[in-house]
Amino acid sequence: MAPVYSNQQILLKSRPDGFPTLANFEHAKNELSQQPPGPQDVIVQLLDLSVDPYLRGRMSAGKSYVPGFELGKPLNSGGIGKVVASNSSSFKEGDLVSGMLEWASYTVVPEGKGLTKIDNSAGLPLSYYLGVLGMPGLTAYAGLLEIGEPKEGETVFVSAAAGAVGQIVGQIAKLKGCRVVGSAGSDDKVKLLKDKFGYDAAFNYKTSQDLTASLQEVCPDGIDIYFENVGGKMLEAVLNVANSRARIPCCGMISQYNVQDKEGIRNMFMVIGKRIKMQGYIVMDYWPTLGAPFHKEMAQWLKEGKVHYVDDVTNGLENAPKAFIGMLHGENVGKAAVKVAEP
Repeated sequence: MAPVYSNQQILLKSRPDGFPTLANFEHAKNELSQQPPGPQDVIVQLLDLSVDPYLRGRMSAGKSYVPGFELGKPLNSGGIGKVVASNSSSFKEGDLVSGMLEWASYTVVPEGKGLTKIDNSAGLPLSYYLGVLGMPGLTAYAGLLEIGEPKEGETVFVSAAAGAVGQIVGQIAKLKGCRVVGSAGSDDKVKLLKDKFGYDAAFNYKTSQDLTASLQEVCPDGIDIYFENVGGKMLEAVLNVANSRARIPCCGMISQYNVQDKEGIRNMFMVIGKRIKMQGYIVMDYWPTLGAPFHKEMAQWLKEGKVHYVDDVTNGLENAPKAFIGMLHGENVGKAAVKVAEP
């Protein structure tokens, strides 16, 4: 009998109604042959796992831009792993790779599809390739530069600014000569925005009595670019303060992901009179054209100390559901990730 791996898995047990709870997840174990089943298949050991807001949509039964999770099957998301067995000519044992990996100790990747080799000669934490050098980094880069089109001297406002994407958006905007303002959900996060990420101003939206008034205070010259991560009442307030011909890259609307009765925006008519451009986007659309230049430029910014990065790492695959739920409640400071194993 061929040797096997003892494979820990996190399955979707039930679909959440509102915020997910630990009851929606199931812990399982199985045995996985150490020999890849197909002629070009690869077995990857999971090292680091990304937990992101968009995964909430995949837990629901409705259609989304990414296929939903199946009940009784492992969840999957961006991950960093090590090839432990390979029948592929493109990957060898010991290669570090990134790709969509199961919430499991080991994943069989048919023909190695979707895997990208990681050259970590710079010796950066592997979790960076899930964040500042991965999907959140490109999300910030593409949304701000391609849709926001920042100009020197403009005011950029970022909601959820201490999160995986927001912290990077603000720093790129500063590099482009903009005045940068952010909102976050605690005084500690506000301090982090100003002290570490170089934001010019920031406020705690949870203690704000009037979001429009708070925005007017920190953005006295109005808002030229709003990097949208939140939606709901924050978007409504931004439209009140936005300047003529403002641009709004719509990255996410996390305030609406876990509520049954979605909030309407009562002043959308302002988009017309103020000639505001609002555009939603999906980061995958930008990988083919911007992936390489983004990675080169971001790596250089990190090397030169022009961009700083904070991630919030939870240890243990068994704690991935807890890390995911905490992220949706805003408990993380920086990019939420899970450390599963060492290389």
